[in-house]
Amino acid sequence: MADAKQSTQQHEDDVVGKAYDGRLMRRLLTYLRPYRLQVAISLVAILFKALSDVLGPYLTKVAIDLYMSQPSAATHRSLLARHLSRDAITGISEIAAIYLLSLVFSYFLEFVQTYLMQWTGQKVMYDLRSQIFRHIQRMNVAFFDRNPTGRLVTRVTSDVDALNEMFTSGVVSIFEDVLVLAGIVFVMLRMNWWLALLAFSVIPFILLATQVFRKYVRESYRRIRTAIARINSHLQEHVSGMSVVQLFNREERAFQDFEKVNRQHLKAFKDAIMAYALYYPAVEILSSIAIAIIIWIGGRGVLRETVTLGVLVAFIQYSQRFFRPIQDLSDKYNILQAAMAASERVFKLLDTQPEVVSPAVPRTGDGSGRIEFRNVWFSYQKLDAATIEGLRASTSPENEEIEWVLRDVNFEIEPGETAAIVGHTGAGKTTLSSLMLRFYDVQRGAILVEGLDVREWDVQALRRRFAVVLQDPVLFTGTVASNIRLGTESITDDAIERATNQVNVGDYVRSLPGGFQEPVRERGSTLSTGQKQLINFARALAHDPRILILDEATSSVDTETEQRVRSALTRLVSGRTSVVVAHRLSTIQSANHILVMHKGQLREIGTHQELLAQHGLYWKLYRLQYKDQEIPGAGVPSSDALAVPGD
Repeated sequence: MADAKQSTQQHEDDVVGKAYDGRLMRRLLTYLRPYRLQVAISLVAILFKALSDVLGPYLTKVAIDLYMSQPSAATHRSLLARHLSRDAITGISEIAAIYLLSLVFSYFLEFVQTYLMQWTGQKVMYDLRSQIFRHIQRMNVAFFDRNPTGRLVTRVTSDVDALNEMFTSGVVSIFEDVLVLAGIVFVMLRMNWWLALLAFSVIPFILLATQVFRKYVRESYRRIRTAIARINSHLQEHVSGMSVVQLFNREERAFQDFEKVNRQHLKAFKDAIMAYALYYPAVEILSSIAIAIIIWIGGRGVLRETVTLGVLVAFIQYSQRFFRPIQDLSDKYNILQAAMAASERVFKLLDTQPEVVSPAVPRTGDGSGRIEFRNVWFSYQKLDAATIEGLRASTSPENEEIEWVLRDVNFEIEPGETAAIVGHTGAGKTTLSSLMLRFYDVQRGAILVEGLDVREWDVQALRRRFAVVLQDPVLFTGTVASNIRLGTESITDDAIERATNQVNVGDYVRSLPGGFQEPVRERGSTLSTGQKQLINFARALAHDPRILILDEATSSVDTETEQRVRSALTRLVSGRTSVVVAHRLSTIQSANHILVMHKGQLREIGTHQELLAQHGLYWKLYRLQYKDQEIPGAGVPSSDALAVPGD
């Protein structure tokens, strides 16, 4: 399954995407609506900047033809010439002043456009990341079972960065380049159409070079993205498992594996560099050929007085400016292509709807804390609606194609009782607690919390009734107090201190340099496993839940810490409905009921002494853990009796 997930992830990262997808672009542009004023100002700035860029060579042409050579009648009739002085010195000074003003105006417009679009891009990126993260938080646990964490992080970071680059450097620059090209083509054709056609004669060769360039760069970028994904995966796996790498002296092998994927990235990037190194000189050579043709043919026209010197100089300048946007458009093509692929992945995530949602009209339970399982059948397989309906209507849900984790489970936990769940690994113990919290929906049967089916609850209201202490303690970057409060501002500092005292960790917290404000690093790396677990117990107690779930909460702590936890458990479960999932039977002997799970079925239920007297599954589990101790009233089982019934 892990290999399948990795293959799917790499396949998605390999997708290059279309250079332009109208459906995706229209959806992306909706994120610009809150900032349409800034975008409109930027577009106006781009329009006037393009006009300013086209104006420079035209001013040169007017200056040369009007004041530096014998002016023609057409030159005097031009709009600009009619407003200039007839005196050469004064006229040239006026044109120079206009040129300088156009440059200053162009600089100001570029500043406005760049600032506003970068500002808008950051706003859009902020909005999009917030939407993605909020959407991810709404997804049910099954979604995270199927989607690796690294893939989701990539959606929030790298893919959104690609979209930001499109907004700030892609679409706007393409619009500007197209305007400049259109303006230059229009002016050149108006000046001298046949000389313009000569200048454009190299365009087919440039388009051919661009097509080849795009093909090779597209392939190189695909390989670069794939290599980066593999580098990130390798780093995440080996850095998080560094203790195992060093324990088994695997450093050299790990380095060789990393060097292999790193070299793939290097080679892909070198191929991209080679493509750029060949493409840009090719465009420069072709543009130089165009200029040479203009000088050759246009110069002969000047000598024959069919072309003015000003037109020839303007054409040379326009030709230099004409081919620069074409080069830029090739770069923008890659930006647009990457953005389309990124947007497709982002929108696919945003369009994925959570499978567990609150009903349109949620109801509230009676507040008792009672839990009931009625004929519950559950599988982690993703089944379609028709299959689920068939299972619910069927008298026998047994199906060879479905891997049932729970089979026809029935039990009740009365308010204030403590129920323990035991069984071999894979028996379905943790699944029971996950279903109570509605992390998943059952395919058949019903789970009632406080007299109401969990599917009729508002999901958040349902989970507020619970507090959970997991086998692997989870702490976040922050402080000790913030990890206990966990965003619930109604929990006061006094309540936090009382909770830590009750779970026997208050003295330790107060001994820290910062006390309850002591910084906690990522995953609580500065604390021991036992200390982290006790803080998790304090968190559960501080939230004062009606129902408490302890999911193998003592399996990862040492014996001394376990003694402290056991004394804290008495305070935790007092007055609450409690569900304790445990491997260590020493922590659950005082439970009101012990549920013994085996291969997804509830095989036994009773108190500790009742189950020992039955000499069944629980008795064997107890015997395996305490074989050197006498079991009161149970005798010593024979070796044949250790076989589990039904195996």
